[in-house]
Amino acid sequence: MSTADPQFEIDAAREARRARLFTRIGAADKWFQVLGLAWLTPIARAAAGDNPRAQMGEIWRLLGVPLLAIVGFLAMWAALAPQVQTSLGAIPGPGAVWEEAVNLHEDAAAKAARAAQFEAQVEARNERLREQGRADQIREVPYTGAPSYYDQIWTSIQTVFFGFLIATVVAVPLGIMAGLSATANAALNPLIQIFKPVSPLAWLPIVTMVVSAVYTTNDGLFAKSFLVSAITVTLCSLWPTLINTALGVASIDRDLVSVSKVLKMNTRTKIAKLVLPSALPLIFTGLRLSLGVGWMVLIAAEMLAQNPGLGKFVWDEFQNGSSSSLAKIMVAVLTIGIIGFLLDRVMYALQSLFTFSNNR
Repeated sequence: MSTADPQFEIDAAREARRARLFTRIGAADKWFQVLGLAWLTPIARAAAGDNPRAQMGEIWRLLGVPLLAIVGFLAMWAALAPQVQTSLGAIPGPGAVWEEAVNLHEDAAAKAARAAQFEAQVEARNERLREQGRADQIREVPYTGAPSYYDQIWTSIQTVFFGFLIATVVAVPLGIMAGLSATANAALNPLIQIFKPVSPLAWLPIVTMVVSAVYTTNDGLFAKSFLVSAITVTLCSLWPTLINTALGVASIDRDLVSVSKVLKMNTRTKIAKLVLPSALPLIFTGLRLSLGVGWMVLIAAEMLAQNPGLGKFVWDEFQNGSSSSLAKIMVAVLTIGIIGFLLDRVMYALQSLFTFSNNR
């Protein structure tokens, strides 16, 4: 009976460990792609010893080139900004914008501290009333201080998701209907072609008048400005989802449709078991487009509806006209872009969880 070579066993165990490591890296790569961190994969592969020279080329392409482009953009911005004079002074450079971002953060922290102090005082007052047996005099006193920059960001995110959810609830069923029925598609197509190009600035006066006429209460769950902004987002963002849903449903393999007829599936079962799973990649593509459109539309809607979000922040700073207003507006522009990117990544993560599509 021969004895196995110990060195061979050691090498085999080492190769097995490397294979497991590369399997984990491959699994992690999917989520690196979702998060926009694809450059982590070649770093991990290089650290594991997988052709470091080739991996360095990938790192340069995925990380070095984008960083170089950002540095070049910042350098160009810093060089050209002082050359452009406006009514508010020179265009602020990256340093001035960063300084204003820090100021907005500090202001937000100070406002949060004041709000917490106010709530503590109200709670202390209510506690004294309870101890004195005057619980009937306890009143909830809302804090009425100006919202911080972070509060305005959160308001915008809430508004866009509210409008986006309404758009999804409307667009997906209509898209399924249009994809399954040529008659429904013929009926919906003219409306889609007419209303899809309409600007949010055209919808806004109509929405404002309708909301003011229907939503007459002043103490409802939502503020009128919130509803006006959200409904405007809905009207402008539902079309990509509707069109892509209809296209996805209409593109289902005819053989699968034939099988559903042979199995005598009812409409609900057919949609749940056949239509939605097959059309999900295109539906999610439509949802990603709709959310992006909604986020762009929201800023203009908030400017005019005076919903206390980022759009109102930009408008107020434009009207303010102080020496720091332009830098604050540019902070808002960068914030809008970064949040738009993150929203797209969220939708792509959901798409990756529920579909096998490789769209990015």
